[in-house]
Amino acid sequence: MEICGTHTMDISRYGLRKLLPSAINLVSGPGCPVCVTPIRDIDMCLEIASMPEVITASFGDMMRVPGTRTNLASLKAAGHDIRIVYSPEECLDMAVSNPLKKVVFMGIGFETTSPAIALTVMAAKKRRVMNFFVVPSFKTVIPPMEALLSAPALNIAGFIAPGHVSAIIGATPYEYLTARYKIPCVITGFEALDILTGILMIINQILRKEGKTEIQYKRIVRKNGNPVAKKAMKTVFKAVDSSWRGIGLIPKSGLGFTPDYAQFDAVRHFKPKTGYSREPAGCRCGEVLKGIIKPPECPLFDLKCVPENPKGACMVSSEGSCAAYYKYER
Repeated sequence: MEICGTHTMDISRYGLRKLLPSAINLVSGPGCPVCVTPIRDIDMCLEIASMPEVITASFGDMMRVPGTRTNLASLKAAGHDIRIVYSPEECLDMAVSNPLKKVVFMGIGFETTSPAIALTVMAAKKRRVMNFFVVPSFKTVIPPMEALLSAPALNIAGFIAPGHVSAIIGATPYEYLTARYKIPCVITGFEALDILTGILMIINQILRKEGKTEIQYKRIVRKNGNPVAKKAMKTVFKAVDSSWRGIGLIPKSGLGFTPDYAQFDAVRHFKPKTGYSREPAGCRCGEVLKGIIKPPECPLFDLKCVPENPKGACMVSSEGSCAAYYKYER
C-alpha cells in the first residue's frame, strides 16, 4: 500500500500495475489530503467562506471538492471572495492589504504543508496581523498507518511510505510501526525507477522475513528529517484527535493550534455550523481510501462520478485514487 497521493498518481501514470507480476497487488491508502478530509470539515470551510466579511484563500485542488450543499467554485460564482493561492504567505500579505476583511486560509494537508503554514502563523503573530485565520484540518501520516495495520482483513504486506512527508518527519517515526507490526516500510521517490526499487526492497524484506524501515529516497530524505520544519510545527501546533473520511476518528492524527496561537484558529473564531453534514449517497470513497476496494468497484465511478461532475473527493484532487484510475487506468 502506498500512503501518498503523488505515488498513487505516478503508479497509474507509469502503468506500473500492468508491469508487475499478478502476485504483487498495489493498493492506494489514505495519502491524498483532500480525499481524507471528512465532509464535515469541508462544510466548515464552506460555511466560513460564505460569510460576508471573509476573504477565503485556498490551494486550487480544493475548489471543486463537494460539501454537503455546495463547493468553493459555486460560492465564488455566486459572488463570494474566494481566491486561489500558491503559498500560505500570500494570505498574510492579503490580510495586510485588506484590514477591514478577515482572511481565512483552508489548512488542509499532511506534514508536507504544515511547516510553511506554521511559519506563516508565526510571522502573523510577530507582525500583529489580527485579521488572518487558518482552518486547522491538518493530518499526520503515522496514526492512520497504524489504524490500517490494526484491521487484519486488509492484509497489508508492506508500505510504500511517502517521500514528501518523510522529507519533513524523517524515517525514525516509521520505525515504531515496523518494529511493532513486523512489516516492511520503504520510503521512496516518485520516478518509476524509485517506486519499482522501493517495491523490490519491500519484497526482499518479505523474503528475508524482515520488517524494518528503509530509505530508497536517500537523495532527499534523512533519518531525522528536517529539524527546522519540525520545530516550527511543534511551536504552532499540537497533536489532536482527528476524523478521517471513511476511517473515522483516529487519536492524535491531526494538528490543532497550541494555546499561544489559538487566536488564529478560524473554527474557534467563526464557530461554523455543520449539523447537516453527510457523505454523498452511494459514494464509496471511504472504502477506496482504506484499500478495501479499488475505484472501478464503486458503483458511481465513471458513471455518475466523473472529473467534470465529481460526487466524491477522490475524483476531484489530482492526487485522488479515483482521479488516477479515471485518467490512466480505465
